[in-house]
Amino acid sequence: MVLRFRYSMWDGTQEVPPLEADEVLDNLTDDLMNFGDLQHALRNLMQRGMRNPMGDRTQGLRDLLQQLRQQRRQQLDKFNLNSIFDDLKKKLDEIVNMEQSTLDRRLEEVSGQQNQQAGNQPQGQRGGEQPQGQQGQRPSGQQQPGGQQQGGEQQPGQQQPGGQQGSDTPGEFAEMLRTIANRKKDFLQQLPEDVAGQVKSLQNYEFMDPEAQERFNELLESLKKAMTETFFKDMYDQIANMSPEDLARMKDMVRDLNQMLQDKMQGGEPDFPGFMDKYGDFFGDNPPKSLDELIAQMQHQMGQMQSLMDSLPGDMRQQLSDLLSEKVGDPELQQGLNELGQNLEYLFPMRELRNQYPFRGEESIDLESAMQLMDQMQSIDELERQLERTQYGGEIDDIDADKLEDLLGPEARDTLEQLKQFLEVLEDAGYIRKKGNNWELTPRGTRKIGQRALGEIYSQLKKDSFGKHEIRDSGYGGDRTEQTKKYEFGDPFYLDIQKTIMNSMYREGPGTPIRLKPDDFEVARTELLTQTATVIMLDLSWSMALRGSFQAAKKVALALNNLISSQYQRDSLYIIGFSAYARELKAEELPYVRWDESVLGTNMHHALMIAQKLLAKHTAGTRQIIMISDGEPTAHLEKGRSYFAYPPSPITIRETLKEVKRCTTKNITINTFMLDRNYYLKEFVNQVARINKGRVFYTTPDKLGEYILVDYVASKKKKLSGVG
Repeated sequence: MVLRFRYSMWDGTQEVPPLEADEVLDNLTDDLMNFGDLQHALRNLMQRGMRNPMGDRTQGLRDLLQQLRQQRRQQLDKFNLNSIFDDLKKKLDEIVNMEQSTLDRRLEEVSGQQNQQAGNQPQGQRGGEQPQGQQGQRPSGQQQPGGQQQGGEQQPGQQQPGGQQGSDTPGEFAEMLRTIANRKKDFLQQLPEDVAGQVKSLQNYEFMDPEAQERFNELLESLKKAMTETFFKDMYDQIANMSPEDLARMKDMVRDLNQMLQDKMQGGEPDFPGFMDKYGDFFGDNPPKSLDELIAQMQHQMGQMQSLMDSLPGDMRQQLSDLLSEKVGDPELQQGLNELGQNLEYLFPMRELRNQYPFRGEESIDLESAMQLMDQMQSIDELERQLERTQYGGEIDDIDADKLEDLLGPEARDTLEQLKQFLEVLEDAGYIRKKGNNWELTPRGTRKIGQRALGEIYSQLKKDSFGKHEIRDSGYGGDRTEQTKKYEFGDPFYLDIQKTIMNSMYREGPGTPIRLKPDDFEVARTELLTQTATVIMLDLSWSMALRGSFQAAKKVALALNNLISSQYQRDSLYIIGFSAYARELKAEELPYVRWDESVLGTNMHHALMIAQKLLAKHTAGTRQIIMISDGEPTAHLEKGRSYFAYPPSPITIRETLKEVKRCTTKNITINTFMLDRNYYLKEFVNQVARINKGRVFYTTPDKLGEYILVDYVASKKKKLSGVG
């Protein structure tokens, strides 16, 4: 059958295979081996993500941080905050120009009407006299109230208001209109240069153009909204539509909120539930559940405005402050909000929420959009802090997934969810468990890491054909091997079904039924293995880490422990770590073992003493020490204290070789695996070999496991006679 594969572009709908616990554990094992800290290894895994067997990489926290910072840079490179005032200035200029055009038009209309009236009067009566009986007309052509005659004269018996005689002729009305229009034009021409000054001046100005008045009111409302939402999100719409009674209640709410904050300053316990029972409807569908949450929301809102202020040049910063001052519309409410801002800053200074953003783009932006932009920039900052805290020991659940999705899209949320699954799949598989606030490996997790180390070493053996050095001797009894042989009387009946059936088919040809004869039976060969007690002496001095040997040595110890516990269960393995002093290490401690940074010394003397005590428990079988080091002895034990000297003192060499002789008299073999080849080291290990008759292997970190495992397995085999 020919297998066919079809490939298509990823569109997000394809099924992503679930995470495998073994893959996750594999991805953190190297860090665990290097640093001996599971929390550090888990943090690194979260930071960088992981690779699957196909080589694809799952994103980590670093990738999310990079995307977040890139988005910040894009915003900074896009917008020009100075354009806030350009936008306000443009709107004001349009409003003022609209008003000036209306004033000019009205002046032209008045002048045209006056000229027309003057041209229609008979000569001699153009000084304001009017033919007897002619009714006065207003500039609009309508009759004046009370039948007042044009030209300012009054009909007999008619009084001006207040009992005074007066005139209201079209000419005087036009002159009055001209005076008002010219006064307004002078006012507009003398407006301050700055935007804040212009807005403040125009607040008391009565516009002649209704559309200009409407647009100016809209501008004031946008400033009022910006000021209101500095404290309460989405509350402007409520204030804008409030009745006088609702506004009074709003002021009561601000007053009571200030009182709660003052009570908190004095160490009291404010009645927040009572406050929310009374004013909860002010805070929308998702009201805060505590005073601290409400304070955090208000701080976030205030932080937006403060960040906007701080990001503007100094002169514009003051202009915006002046522009927004007293724009709420109610002096009492404005005073309450000012007090609220002071209380919040006193209780919880907003240094973390105030950031100066160096915008350097060219795209224009208005005030409302700038406030929304500050909200986005603050969200980026807050999310960045959450990601950084998680990178360095915080809880991944503290990351706001909704905010992450809002800023970076659904793919970022998927990444976060997959990172959370790292811990879940490891815990579900029984590889890690929670201990207090930290995670620890379970015995199953430790065994799995040992299996991985063993698998790595054996895979390297296969790749390098290093297995040729392994010798297998067949014989009666013992453990099964991968090789088979014809069955002979007395052999353990470890039948190989496949080869037995194939022998029959070779003899009779393919077909059914299959007929077996005694000569067809084939069984697995067996080996007789000796019982061995082994001590691994693992060098923990800082030079092992410095030269990159420590991780390899630790992996070998884990692999050998796994090999013995799974295949040679009658054997015993002990592990001793040594630097200035030596100590026994339990198998479950191995993943966490680190080199000793704070002390100097390679105390083989102390390690050999402990090894002899451990091996004294075993009187039968083979007893051996596997010593892994990259240096010569530089410390020895004297009256319970470690004495260090470099270069090695003659006393240290002598005391160490004494322990080698004691091992030899007890039939304990010392096989030394050295990771360095300097002259003094060679001289020392050659003395050890001459005294003990053990072997010396000079190797490298990448070959260390192969040498040790092959030698261990080969040394266990005993040739048995009688079977070929």
